[in-house]
Amino acid sequence: MTWVQDYQPAGGLWVSALLAALPIIVLLVSLGVIRFSAHLSAALALVTALGVALLLYRMPAALTFGSAAMGLVFGVWSVAWIAFHAVYFHNVTVATGRFDAIKRVLAGFSEDRRLQALLIAFSFGALLEGVAGGGSPIAITAAMMAALGFPPVKAVVLALLANTAPVAFGGLGNPLIVLGRLTAPIMHLKPEQATELFSAAVGRQVPVLALIIPAFLVVVLAGWKRMLEVWPAVLTAGLAFAAMQFVAANYISASLVDVLAALTAMAALWLLTRFWQPATVWRFDGEEAVATKSLGAAQAERGALYAWLPYVILVLAIFLTRIGTIFKNLPTWLDLTKLLHRADWVFAWPGLHNHVVQHPPITAKDTPYAATLTVDFLFSPGTVALLAAVLAGFAMGARPKLLLATYAKTLHQMRWALATIFMILAIAFVMNYSGATQTLGLALATTGVVFPLCSAYIGWLGVFLTGSDASTNSLFGPMQVISAQQLDLNPILAGATNTSGGVMGKMISPQNLSIGATAIGQSGKEGSLLRQTFLWSLLLTAVVGVISLLQATILTAMIPSP
Repeated sequence: MTWVQDYQPAGGLWVSALLAALPIIVLLVSLGVIRFSAHLSAALALVTALGVALLLYRMPAALTFGSAAMGLVFGVWSVAWIAFHAVYFHNVTVATGRFDAIKRVLAGFSEDRRLQALLIAFSFGALLEGVAGGGSPIAITAAMMAALGFPPVKAVVLALLANTAPVAFGGLGNPLIVLGRLTAPIMHLKPEQATELFSAAVGRQVPVLALIIPAFLVVVLAGWKRMLEVWPAVLTAGLAFAAMQFVAANYISASLVDVLAALTAMAALWLLTRFWQPATVWRFDGEEAVATKSLGAAQAERGALYAWLPYVILVLAIFLTRIGTIFKNLPTWLDLTKLLHRADWVFAWPGLHNHVVQHPPITAKDTPYAATLTVDFLFSPGTVALLAAVLAGFAMGARPKLLLATYAKTLHQMRWALATIFMILAIAFVMNYSGATQTLGLALATTGVVFPLCSAYIGWLGVFLTGSDASTNSLFGPMQVISAQQLDLNPILAGATNTSGGVMGKMISPQNLSIGATAIGQSGKEGSLLRQTFLWSLLLTAVVGVISLLQATILTAMIPSP
């Protein structure tokens, strides 16, 4: 049985798009207006998505429920497996008492809450995003700041905002690797060449945001006046991160952009505070005032390196498992990446694979829509985080009983967040295989000369739905490239803008809101987080869109060419 997608099931494109958007509208209203919990909102949206697929798009029931099932399984392995073990890793550091030592080390850098936010949320969060991606930066940095005394909800908001800077190159460049692989045949390029071009293009967009985010972060935390008091630190963190991000994206490797940029920002902050410190130490109302103390002048706690041992193990483990993507042409015995991939399991989803047919303008010609799932048992960042948690636990003196008890505690802690993740991915797959996602993308693509501006919001939409920039590149990357070719626009710019715009959807994605809230013990607060980040998400996406529009019309020299 094959079924051909219909991109205008209601007759007109924009009417069809409005109806196709019903699951998203239900999700937003449930979360932000009615203030239902994330998992209940996701359940309502999933029911809506199934109804739209069956009644509007007239998708056969077997294909509809098959796509929902595949999305659920995809969510289990590709998203939940990673996010869960990131939180488990953090919980192990707490259970062993090591996190208390880390808190003391971080607090020793500076007692000023603004500098702590720059160091933890912006710089350290970018490092976590670079090595692992997923929800780990949000979960870990929010928990860190809350434990240091930040108001819990404010801690999550800061973590979500700061996470926008590194997402495009998260997980050792995975979003751009995925985009390159999917769109290379469309542009008649080799996958590696396409990835390098997209990396360079994104590396000429997001550094502008990296310059803005540190100031933005401190303004949200303490206000404009308090931000101006620490402008040297704000400028240093943003400039160091942005400069290295540009250099690495254009001249080194997409896989190392975030790691190098984050380490550069942290080193730059350390160097700055050897010579400068804020005139006053800013802390929250009701907190005890402390004497001004610079990062460089702070007395290092004895055993500081040992305090960071869990994160050293995590970074080293992920670096080693990705070594083949960073260093090319390694001997087989040294290429751990290739060895781990031998355990990958790739299979076609029964009853769905190649049973849905896509057609122009989504594809160049009528093409069966593949439905294959890759389970990278050993290579997954979730597996690596699990291994790192166990190794770090033993290194910190934990016994197997404690590690097992912490695992059970994490399962209970994340039960609703995991349920939300499963349902959101089911929604995404139903919308994608029914044609609803394509309808929305095509409607935005009709904007013609301002397509680059709208292109950013297409990426934003994808990450909002999936919580992943890699996933939105899978969903919308080919469509963006094909649409740009039809409009005589540069396809490299379209794909890059899909990635950069998607970055801004991360802070309002329901599963990331749920992960952040759960990490600080505030499940049920997702609606409050959405209301505090939604406007910023829209505005920052507009910034990406304006940058893209300028590149398409005036600053065309900024777009890399083969």
